[in-house]
Amino acid sequence: MTRPASFEALTIQTLPIRLAGLDALATHLGPDHSAWKVREVGDGNLNLVFIVEGPKGTVIVKQALPYVRLVGEGWPLPLKRSFFEYHALIRQEARAGKGSVPAIFHFDEAQALIVMEYLSPHVILRRALIDGRELPRIATDLGLFCARTLFRGSDLAMTARERKADLALFADNAELCDITENLVFTDPYFEAKLNRHTPGLEPLVAELRADRDLKVAAQRLKHLFAANAETLLHGDLHTGSIMVTDEDTRVIDPEFAFYGPMAFDVGMLLANFWMAFFAQAGHEEGNSRASMRAYLLRVVWQTWSVFRAEFSRLWRTERTGMLYATSLFEDRGDPLGAEQALDEVLNSLWQDLLGFAGIEIHRRILGLAHNADFETIEDKALRARCEAPALRFGRYLAVNRDRIHSIEEVNGLASRIEKEMRP
Repeated sequence: MTRPASFEALTIQTLPIRLAGLDALATHLGPDHSAWKVREVGDGNLNLVFIVEGPKGTVIVKQALPYVRLVGEGWPLPLKRSFFEYHALIRQEARAGKGSVPAIFHFDEAQALIVMEYLSPHVILRRALIDGRELPRIATDLGLFCARTLFRGSDLAMTARERKADLALFADNAELCDITENLVFTDPYFEAKLNRHTPGLEPLVAELRADRDLKVAAQRLKHLFAANAETLLHGDLHTGSIMVTDEDTRVIDPEFAFYGPMAFDVGMLLANFWMAFFAQAGHEEGNSRASMRAYLLRVVWQTWSVFRAEFSRLWRTERTGMLYATSLFEDRGDPLGAEQALDEVLNSLWQDLLGFAGIEIHRRILGLAHNADFETIEDKALRARCEAPALRFGRYLAVNRDRIHSIEEVNGLASRIEKEMRP
């Protein structure tokens, strides 16, 4: 069939006609496109997402738009972000293992669309946490995913040429990096046009925006984000980018992928668990969420513990890149030297992830893109009372990251702040 020569956004009506004849869809849906049922489900900030059902099965069709969907055509974005998402998914599956991300069935660079596995009965992790579900696998699965993708995408494991070629490919994802660099690290700390916050937070917002130590910390972290190309990152690893069942965990939506600091993905992920923790009072509705609060802190502790253990295992078994060469340590009968180096790498990563976590909490409350943990609390006064302790907590992490020594210390701090300010 004839394909559009230039980009055209799909609609429910045009999708079956335009994608008819694709082997990937015929295989997974059935060859008769008139029997396909299409519904749009995209509720994110950037893209079109369709569920397409056919006699043989169901797929997801995701298409980038030439602008930020959340804002509109006044904020243009390049279509090539689908190219980076496709290449990131391919690498994540290779590095983290089959079943860690959705399977890819087809990619069309010109039309900026990806046809991928429909995950069912999976739900978005953020939605599950809001509903109070205590999922048994997420900490282990996500700790392993982060350790494996971050280690195996770095100079610790890759050959120098391979890593530099990968870095060059993803370096072109400049526009999405620009979004992160501004919306995460800068805009929350002044009166940026697209910022918004819950009414009632004004005194605290003013206090944070006047906080010199906090702003210096945020810019130091931005410097690290922009300059430290350690490994291939997901780039937007939050609980809205993960789909789950009790038995399965899949990471989705890596269109922000680029080479940056290892700590960024881990810090962003843990920040979203901490925000879910602080939001619990807004979802109780007469039923105690004490068990859910304890569960979320266990998830934070276990995710970091699994990450550390797996990263350490990979260090000892797959450290074949140019960094911390075994010829300097193990091959000379000095395994303790390699362990000392591992401790220093993990300690640096630990301090950085705390900083990134603090900044992520701030941008989700003060910036443009908020999260549903807080936003679904309809009582705005109650929402503000949940967000205020999270903001205090985020500030402490960002400014004091070099003086915090354990995950237990951080979780203890979160518990104390939450109890003191509980509505």
